Amino acid sequence: MDPIVECVPNISEGRNPAVIREVTDAVEAVAGVRLLDVDPGENTNRTVITFVGPPEAVMEAAFRTVKRAAQVVDMRTHQGAHPRMGATDVVPFVPVSGVTMEDCAGMARKVGKRIGEELGIPVYLYENAASRPQRRNLARVRAGEYEGLEEKLADPEWAPDFGPAEFHPQAGATAVGAREFLIAYNVNLNTTDRRYANEIAYVLRERGRWKRVGNTEPFYYKGDVVDFPEDGTYPCGPCDFVADSFRELEEHYREAHGGDLRARYEDLDIDPENPEGHVFTDGMFQDVKAIGWVIDEYQRAQISMNLTNFRVSPPHRVLEAAREEARKRGIVITGSEIVGVIPYEAIREAGLYYRRRMMKSTGIPVPDLVETAVQSMGLRDVAPFDAQEKVLAMPKVEGPLVRKTTFDFVDEVSRDTPAPGGGSVAALAGALGAALGGMVANLSVGKGEFDHRYQELCELAQEAQELKDALVRGVDEDTQAFDAVIAGMRMPKDTTEERSARDKAIQEGYKAATLVPLTTVEQCRDALRLCLRMVKMAPEQMITDVGSGALVARAGLMGAAYNVRINLKSIQDDTFRKETTDRLSGMVEEGESLAREVESILEEAL
Repeated sequence: MDPIVECVPNISEGRNPAVIREVTDAVEAVAGVRLLDVDPGENTNRTVITFVGPPEAVMEAAFRTVKRAAQVVDMRTHQGAHPRMGATDVVPFVPVSGVTMEDCAGMARKVGKRIGEELGIPVYLYENAASRPQRRNLARVRAGEYEGLEEKLADPEWAPDFGPAEFHPQAGATAVGAREFLIAYNVNLNTTDRRYANEIAYVLRERGRWKRVGNTEPFYYKGDVVDFPEDGTYPCGPCDFVADSFRELEEHYREAHGGDLRARYEDLDIDPENPEGHVFTDGMFQDVKAIGWVIDEYQRAQISMNLTNFRVSPPHRVLEAAREEARKRGIVITGSEIVGVIPYEAIREAGLYYRRRMMKSTGIPVPDLVETAVQSMGLRDVAPFDAQEKVLAMPKVEGPLVRKTTFDFVDEVSRDTPAPGGGSVAALAGALGAALGGMVANLSVGKGEFDHRYQELCELAQEAQELKDALVRGVDEDTQAFDAVIAGMRMPKDTTEERSARDKAIQEGYKAATLVPLTTVEQCRDALRLCLRMVKMAPEQMITDVGSGALVARAGLMGAAYNVRINLKSIQDDTFRKETTDRLSGMVEEGESLAREVESILEEAL
């Protein structure tokens, strides 16, 4: 899959749309970057910006975010409820597809170094990019916030990873890191009773539920909104108001100070109903944070969760546990909601999980697999769910040829232009061969006589889908294969040096153009392997479909092989020609043998 990285910078401005727009404009000016979300908060005076793209483009957009924010945000006048230490407070890089966490940590180091050197802003690396264990935790890195930053920078223990150990009054400091993808996931209940949502949240989340242990001292958090004295009253920290219950205090705090007191206590690991004993039992899932609340707009209670590592605790597993806990309490989960976006890997695993539970084939097209997950998880329960917008890095085939209707494609082939030509048609033939083999595997799943081969058929069907998609991409790739050759031919040739550079570019172009149909040969060979496996177990009434698949896959193999051979005649590198010829001969010989074996089995059955 193409490498895709998410970046989620938080800037210390949430009230001035014009300032926020200046920063997001800097992001959108970077080619290849897609701005997904801009979420300003007035009370926090902070905006969360989310964008995705290939690594190099994302790194450039991240740097421009920090640069522009440093110009338009002045920390000397900043006030807000959220902890912060800089105009751009945090810049996390998140792997989405085709990149590793170490890749993202490397990106964080590169961007952090550039911010420090070019902008003169102190940079601290955190989480998976941290330079030392004590700097992994963002809260520890940010301790003291902007107001304590000048003193912190004077401490050798807190010298920045990049940039000067000098206080930058306007921009403060920036934390740059790498972390796992965070899925904001809500589960909906058929009740407006918040207690049910909280009870289930306590069971699911890693921190579990609160329990009182012994006669502990009353909790007191210096400088925070409230502490609870022993007389049972609830005084408000920022003012002189005293409540008789936490609910009354909560309502007062919201009206008088514009904040969510309960959410603040969640952050502090305190039970607002039992602040004296904030000890926790373990919950069911690691890397899951959860709380219950009521959404007036939806007229139902909701379990609001952050899944901070979906590979450890995938959303479909959490949902199924929530359904079981709801059943125990006599209530029903009506569906769930993805806030923002979700990686394809997570939605794919959900689709596979539910297909397996239904004993249905898992080897189906990507949109069908995603739709299985969407329906099974009830993701359209309270809001629309457009997979094209909500699923990050969902595999899709894009290209001017494959997007044509069948009739238009055939017309295009017939025109007096060299492309699309035999290579594109060969790739399409191979794709159809793999698709027919996969079709028969999918049709066999669910038939009683094949129940004992369910896993084998699913694996075969999944392999067919992957081959089909790769070969379909090859339709356009073959047409584009000669772009480098043409570019080389257009190079200047007035001097000896220019002619030498031109000849070298043309030769490299021919090599690249040769490898495209060679890959098609390999994939068509694999499609023939698949057809042979399928023809040996196909129901009699479908055996001819597998035979047809083998025939067109063989046609694709031979057609692509012709293209390889003709391209080799233009290549002067003897080593490349020999290695490619040997590899081609082996794949063609195997493909022909596979095709003959399928034909033999088919003829015997007929």
